[in-house]
Amino acid sequence: MFSLNFQEIQIMLLSAVPFTELRLTIPLAVALGISPMKSFVLACLGNFLPIIPLLLLLEPLSRLVTKIPIVNGIFLRLLEKTRGKGEKVEKYGLFGLLLFVAVPFPGTGIYSGAILAFLFGIRFRYAFFALTVGMLLAGVAVTLASAGAKEMAEYIYSLEYFLAGLIVAGIIYFFLKRRNWKKP
Repeated sequence: MFSLNFQEIQIMLLSAVPFTELRLTIPLAVALGISPMKSFVLACLGNFLPIIPLLLLLEPLSRLVTKIPIVNGIFLRLLEKTRGKGEKVEKYGLFGLLLFVAVPFPGTGIYSGAILAFLFGIRFRYAFFALTVGMLLAGVAVTLASAGAKEMAEYIYSLEYFLAGLIVAGIIYFFLKRRNWKKP
């Protein structure tokens, strides 16, 4: 039976929050003594939680927010900041969105990625794919940086399944790439 203690639940919830996401929570979890593999899984599960609500609610929320004068200014500044980081996404399309989210730098997580997908009119299923795979790749990079490659070598057996999943995801991506990825 899989059970979580309070500390592990906190890691998952922190991963779902903007600004911390998995880029902060994986190193925190490893520092707290949680194994690197479990840290990766907990952080990715937590970071996955807001993807679907973000993609579904950004458009209706943006229409509602623009009607409130005070919040409208903050919202417009956030959009400008995100658009500034979105040049590569616009240039490389869906693959650019995936890479944008996969790079573990501040401001390049699933929240910014979802906003970019909304701004560029990327369809739900393609944005979902790009955000999820990008998040997993960022999680691998942050876990390796947090635990070190030597310690991660102990988990190679488990990572084989993850890498096989990434290969399958890559095949799906190239199939999707041949289709239209923007909204009509």
